[in-house]
Amino acid sequence: MLAIIGGSRLVSLPILDVTHRQIVRTPYGEPSCALTFGNVGARSVVFMARHGYGNSIAPHEINYRANLWALRHVGAREVIAIGSAGGIRPDMHTGSLVLPHDVLDYTYGRKHTLFEGAEHAMRHIDFSEPYHPALRQRLLLAAAGAGLNVISSGVYACTQGPRLESVAEIRKLERDGADIVGMTGMPEAALAAELALDYAALCIVTNRAASQGRQGAEQDFSPDIIARSTQDVANLLKAFCI
Repeated sequence: MLAIIGGSRLVSLPILDVTHRQIVRTPYGEPSCALTFGNVGARSVVFMARHGYGNSIAPHEINYRANLWALRHVGAREVIAIGSAGGIRPDMHTGSLVLPHDVLDYTYGRKHTLFEGAEHAMRHIDFSEPYHPALRQRLLLAAAGAGLNVISSGVYACTQGPRLESVAEIRKLERDGADIVGMTGMPEAALAAELALDYAALCIVTNRAASQGRQGAEQDFSPDIIARSTQDVANLLKAFCI
């Protein structure tokens, strides 16, 4: 089964032919929402809204452990995680779709592992490739088949949120090697690795990060461009599920 996690721009999945919904209880508390099951083409899919169906859960308040555990529990083995991001690299302009290949984690205070407590043996997972290479390649092939231009690599910096970053912070991220910046990529990717889920992120660039001044994060935002990009994501997912 394929799991799709929707970000703040994708709180529902209109291309999903819904069959049922299910509330899942987990050892780590409540997930963001009930899971929605159905089909996209011939592919069985389970959908979860990361911020809840009311888009009301802030990035640092998301129960990432419960979310990923719930998806694994119902039979998902692959996860495509959709999220918004700010573009740092010059070619990552508003409306771009990016498949990151690596991650920088600047979050703090989030529950970031399943391997804690006396009932769990400590494990050191391999995280050298946070995003599954074969799954990323299949997404790139699906994008090409759908006639979509997707930036094929990039370093995703995950900040704490929910505030946007300062100019100095963006400059630091750029020096650190970040290409895009978001607030929800970690610990989600690491937890997927702990659960042996093949995981890839697909980011919609919703604005230029604040590297050019305080107004940069808002003035580049275009609802029309974001709507088109969201439709592009839907078309990519349909092509992937053929």
